[in-house]
Amino acid sequence: MSNTLVCWLSIGSTYTYLTSQRLRTALNQQVKDFIIKPFNIRKIMIDMENIPFPRSKSEKVEYMWKDIQRRALKYEILIPETPVPYPLKNFDLSNLIGVLAAREGWYLDYFETTYQLWFINHLEAGSEENLKQTLLRVGKDFDETLKKANSGSVIDEYEQNTSEAKKNKIFGAPSFQVGGDIFWGDDRLEDAIDYCKFNND
Repeated sequence: MSNTLVCWLSIGSTYTYLTSQRLRTALNQQVKDFIIKPFNIRKIMIDMENIPFPRSKSEKVEYMWKDIQRRALKYEILIPETPVPYPLKNFDLSNLIGVLAAREGWYLDYFETTYQLWFINHLEAGSEENLKQTLLRVGKDFDETLKKANSGSVIDEYEQNTSEAKKNKIFGAPSFQVGGDIFWGDDRLEDAIDYCKFNND
C-alpha cells in the first residue's frame, strides 16, 4: 500500500482537464498498482480560505486559460477554446458520480469524457446535458446512475475521501501520493509515477 500511487482527483479543477486526457495512458503503460480517490477539493480550499482563480484577478485567470492551452498543445491533446464554463454549478454531483464510477471501475471513462465535453464542447461538467451525454457514451443509465450517486453510502465515501485528503495534507487537485510523499499538479504526474516505480524496484 505504501508504494501504491493514489490519485486524488476532483472534477471542477481547471488544470485537471490536462490530467483527464492522459491519465489512462500513463497508468496503463507505467503503473500496476494505483487507487483513484475522488474528493471535494472545493471544501478543502474554502477551509483554507483559498480561491485560486477569482474573477477579480483577471490577469491570473487569463494566464490560467492560456497556460492550459499551451500545455494541451505540448501533450498533443485537444486544445480547448477558452474560457469554458467555470466554476461548476453542480460540483458535488459531478464528483459523487466520480465516487460511484471509481467504486464500480469506470472512473477513467467518466473522467475523460466529462472533461472533454466540458472543455471542448462547453457542456459544463455536472450539468444535465453533460451528464446525459457522458453516461450515454460510457454505457450507463442516467436515472439509475444519479440515484446511486446520491445514495448515503456514496455521499459517505465522498466525505471520507475528503477527510482523508485533508489528513494527508492534500491542498490542491490533481494530486498524487506515494506513501507520505505528495505531488501536486498535473505537471507532477510523471514525477509521481517515476517515484512510485523507483520505490517498487
